Amino acid sequence: MSSLKVAVVMGGPSAEREVSIESGTAVMRALAALSHTAQSLDFDARFVDAIREIAPDVIFNALHGPGGEDGTIQGVLDWMRIPYTGSGVAACALAMDKHLTKKLLAAEGLPTPAWDTFDLTGGTLPLLPGSLNLPLVAKPRSSGSSAGVVIVKTHEEWTKAMIDASSRTPEVVAEEFVPGREFSCGVLGEEALPVVEIVSSDEFYSYDAKYKPGGSRHLIPAPIDHDLTARLQTLALSVHRLIGLRDYSRTDFIVTESGRPTILEVNALPGMTPTSLLPDEAQHAGISFEALVERLLQYALARGSEIRVS
Repeated sequence: MSSLKVAVVMGGPSAEREVSIESGTAVMRALAALSHTAQSLDFDARFVDAIREIAPDVIFNALHGPGGEDGTIQGVLDWMRIPYTGSGVAACALAMDKHLTKKLLAAEGLPTPAWDTFDLTGGTLPLLPGSLNLPLVAKPRSSGSSAGVVIVKTHEEWTKAMIDASSRTPEVVAEEFVPGREFSCGVLGEEALPVVEIVSSDEFYSYDAKYKPGGSRHLIPAPIDHDLTARLQTLALSVHRLIGLRDYSRTDFIVTESGRPTILEVNALPGMTPTSLLPDEAQHAGISFEALVERLLQYALARGSEIRVS
């Protein structure tokens, strides 16, 4: 295997900057173990100049949140004709927008909780939606890592959630709260990975539960029967293909007490931190973290060859 010059983009301007740095640092260690030449860089005003100075063979995108997962950096790299890991502009933009993703899922008959969307830019806090009953889940329309997600149980909590959200995001999605067990299933290439059950120390799989040591446990393979496992893997693949994702993705689910799965959201750029789900799933499938990083690089390089030929 020949050594590659890899630029790892991490950090960025989003609220998920610290998580991105964790992901990027883990990738940098893997690249060193793989004997690739790796250099990290931030997604800031010097990004284009820095990329030109480094002249990498491929870019590993370890950004999270707006700027890194919404098609922004993907558009820049497409324009520069540099291969990069993960999905392209359109798929990233769609997956980051929870409202549009849910519209597409519903249109295709895929199960997702009922929802409504609220604009917070007008200066007037929205009233509790009549179309939804309490409790409900309020979350930013475009963000990841469960940042800003709250469970609302009373009218007073709704008002507080909207006040808090108005300082961070222009739009909020409020969706039906579906009680049940939490699961996730990653896709690597065009294959579903083992299903994981998430047992969180918090009320749900929150930001702290995701990234603080001891915040959650990952049960892999999930302690469920073969039929439900196959159903969740099929749904994860369906979402991956419907949105047009590539290389890897992760879809999160709630399964009700009656065994009915519902899709919460999809992640176009799964975390690569020491507590992230997709690397755990890959490990259980016999793919080490280093092998996972190498596979993602090879996917990107294959597209790079197509770019150069065209």
